Amino acid sequence: MKQRGLRGVDLVTSDHHGGLVNAIRQHFQGVTWQRCQTHFMRNILDAAPKALRDEVKAHVRAIFEAAEPATARSLLERTLGTFQDTASKAMKVLEEGFEDATAVLALPAVCRKRTRTTNAVERLNAELRRRERVVRIFPNRASVFRLFGALLMDMDEKWASQKKYIEMNDYYEQKRAKEKQTGKVVSIR
Repeated sequence: MKQRGLRGVDLVTSDHHGGLVNAIRQHFQGVTWQRCQTHFMRNILDAAPKALRDEVKAHVRAIFEAAEPATARSLLERTLGTFQDTASKAMKVLEEGFEDATAVLALPAVCRKRTRTTNAVERLNAELRRRERVVRIFPNRASVFRLFGALLMDMDEKWASQKKYIEMNDYYEQKRAKEKQTGKVVSIR
């Protein structure tokens, strides 16, 4: 991606795939990594006893929806205390991944909803797979590029012409204020 001209990246959201996380840390040094909260929630609930999953989910959801990092930390401590004895494996997963899953709390509230998960990418990939299943057998590589290219161009046009997916003005104001305060270019974290 960097060879194709990607630059100015401040935040990357992905699941907790080790190779991907290492690549982000190696090739995008200084970039904030946000662990996908949807995948993280699944990891926590998979480790929780079935009888407690709904209750654990409600507590973790409150952590993710906290207004600021201090509130999230307070809710984390309360959740750990509540479930430590009854769902210890789930609490270990939660505690170990808390910082990565709440990195998005450093952003302005209007930017958080769309950057906290990989849902947009997952939806796009699902649409590509759906189209591929309809065709089933492509006559050659060029036909795959034509179909996927047309779909991606259509999606790009929708994203460019419809309501903005993420309103970034508050983010850029926050970033400029931090840069003015410190006197150097910063990444929001």
